[in-house]
Amino acid sequence: MDDIISRTAAELERTGRFSELKRFRQHGCHTVYDHCLNVAREALRIADRVGGKLDREALVRGALLHDYFLYDWHEPDPNRPNHAFHHARMAWENARRDYNLGPTEEDIIRRHMFPVVPIPPRTAEGWIVTAADKACALKETLSRNAPNKDTEHQEDNP
Repeated sequence: MDDIISRTAAELERTGRFSELKRFRQHGCHTVYDHCLNVAREALRIADRVGGKLDREALVRGALLHDYFLYDWHEPDPNRPNHAFHHARMAWENARRDYNLGPTEEDIIRRHMFPVVPIPPRTAEGWIVTAADKACALKETLSRNAPNKDTEHQEDNP
């Protein structure tokens, strides 16, 4: 399972700014990079349980890029609107700028904040990443000071 994630993450680091996600804290002690890896892993677990015809490459790529907003949302910035409502669009704009995205990847990135943003995903992959994102955010937030056993990368962020 982690082969597709490792391979895709390496490609995103090589061809864009994906490694910059290591600089930004997401939930508790987890970086945005860690969170995206966790979401990709959880999305694959859900996909394995759901079964059916899914585009696993797009699922993983979309999961890895779903929070590609490239800023520290913990630091107030009057030029940035409310993070929860607008970061998916920022992530999508950055990902479109840096990578060639397919329609499934765009759906995943733009719509992963449903139901906070009231436009639901159109694809099964989008629904899976939306669910995986919520599960990982909850786990990471509740285990604020404990490293996630599934996380391979941890920054020394407070």
